[in-house]
Amino acid sequence: MAASYLPAVRYGGTIVSVHGLCKALAARGHEVHVFTTSVDGPVDSDVPLSQPVEIDGVRVWYFRSKRLRKLYWSPPMARALVGHIGTFDVVHLHALFVWPVWAAARAARRAGVPYLVAPRGMLEKALIRKKSRMMKSVFMAAVGRWLLEGAAAIHVTSAREAAEAMAFGFALPSIHEVPNGVDVVDEPGTPSAASPPVAVILGGAPFVLFIGRISWKKGLDRLITAMTDAPSVRLVVAGNDEEGYRQTLEAQAGAAGLGSRLVWVGPVQGADKAALLARAQALVLPSYSENFGNVVLEAMAAGCPVVVTPEVGVASLVRESQAGCVIDGDPVALGSGLAKLLADAPLRQAMGERGRATAREYGWPKVAERMERVYQQVLA
Repeated sequence: MAASYLPAVRYGGTIVSVHGLCKALAARGHEVHVFTTSVDGPVDSDVPLSQPVEIDGVRVWYFRSKRLRKLYWSPPMARALVGHIGTFDVVHLHALFVWPVWAAARAARRAGVPYLVAPRGMLEKALIRKKSRMMKSVFMAAVGRWLLEGAAAIHVTSAREAAEAMAFGFALPSIHEVPNGVDVVDEPGTPSAASPPVAVILGGAPFVLFIGRISWKKGLDRLITAMTDAPSVRLVVAGNDEEGYRQTLEAQAGAAGLGSRLVWVGPVQGADKAALLARAQALVLPSYSENFGNVVLEAMAAGCPVVVTPEVGVASLVRESQAGCVIDGDPVALGSGLAKLLADAPLRQAMGERGRATAREYGWPKVAERMERVYQQVLA
């Protein structure tokens, strides 16, 4: 169960990682169904409704949400859940603060089907206090506790996410850490495969790269300030601006004198993303909070050194594998660390090679096998 799904990639890494897991499970011989909505921002994805659509071996059921779209409320989905959920062995719910997850949990309980909850970064008290504090606090008291304590298991993608979940003091079931995976690439992206706008970027001065949603949560404000300590490179920002936050960042960049060194490229996928990762001096993810950090693993798979803040879930992997740097998010510390890395080409190359080797252990087939063992434990 996921509130939104492909092709609605505007909602970030959760959609990509959920599909990667489902695709890999299907490849292992499982019959995988995804119940979701057709919501894609203010519009709807052009997909058949209320019937299974096969995507990479996964049977995806899309349902319309006409009202309360921020909650993804969908009466047609509710009716379909009642009719189908009893045919499944196990139900995997992704996210928390959305109606489809609540409806699926209720239907699973009534049908006697065990369900797992993957919070996907939504169980963090600091973020709840900062954004929609009242609404989400009421939800946690009224629905969240019931949802989590009634689950057969909790699926987290990092030790950080597990700690955040336990901090609520709920009587949680067993917690299983299964990371997100990555599509392992054998060859780096090439400039010749990139679109004209990206090719122009590749042909310019060296750059560090940020890929992700343009959101306050991602820490771009502190990265822009830190870039004053790296005057010889550009900062390329690739991502969609669903929150209208870009204007604030542009004003900050102007005040910091970044000028033309800040390049906006919009959301990137496929050949464009691969080419940017292949050419970047480093991938930087300076988030204030990140349950995992899919793009970090993608960068490692591409042989690109990475720089992350300690609040990024995959930071421990970066540190242990020596595929990059874990640097405090304070702009002074971040700028100093970034400047040292950019001045040391042999170190960047070594980090990239270690990252590529480490990422192979996180290919989707291996991650799906780990998830399969969790399902077997739940069913046992």
